[in-house]
Amino acid sequence: MVYKERYRIGIEDVAHNSQATNKALLSIMEDIACAHSANVGYGVLEVETKHRAWVLLDWKIKVIKRPVYGCIIDASTWSRKIDRLCAYRDFELKDEDGEILAIGSSRWILTDTERRRPVRLTEDIAALYESEDRAVFEDEISEPEYSKEMFENAEEMIYNIQRRDIDINMHMHNINYLDAAYEMLPEDVYNNENFNQVRIWYKREIRPQDEVKCRYLYEDNIHYIIMTVEGKIHSVIALS
Repeated sequence: MVYKERYRIGIEDVAHNSQATNKALLSIMEDIACAHSANVGYGVLEVETKHRAWVLLDWKIKVIKRPVYGCIIDASTWSRKIDRLCAYRDFELKDEDGEILAIGSSRWILTDTERRRPVRLTEDIAALYESEDRAVFEDEISEPEYSKEMFENAEEMIYNIQRRDIDINMHMHNINYLDAAYEMLPEDVYNNENFNQVRIWYKREIRPQDEVKCRYLYEDNIHYIIMTVEGKIHSVIALS
């Protein structure tokens, strides 16, 4: 089943060039994913009674034509496949003429909110989403090709978690990792790059009390930001 919603790019969604930011496009994808789940009974308002919540493992997005302020976005999302532990979800964002603006893919797990552990995705849950055999990318969304050693000589910076970073699950909201990554970028890179391809991997959650250390690396035309807590990798962001 393909689930659809319509959005409008507002003033809070654009940068100085009046074009939509990557955060705005990710927010649309996140919102419609949550709306789809709510439509089948696994939304935010059901967490308290079912003690189940969807947790994101990674994002992959590509901007084909960046929308501008006032643009109407026709967003579509669908469950692509569900296995025992992971659910795969794809996205398309189009303008009013039907031209594709951005595509995205994501991977999720369903967690027990009391035990804070993944739960098995049963056939009855999978049936609710009526998966579509259609992928927006040719290659499967997968783990990043990186090693911690890649960042050994990179300068270490501290990212101070803000109250606004924390979501209803009491950990750092997934899209706010992108905000943190942008803060770690060199000034000239931040000011002159649009980053039409974004990859975010979430390895461990970040909580309000965590001290987050970040390192930045530019390699093979990709800007990498690694986020660690107590020496353990919690997230890797790749921008190009």
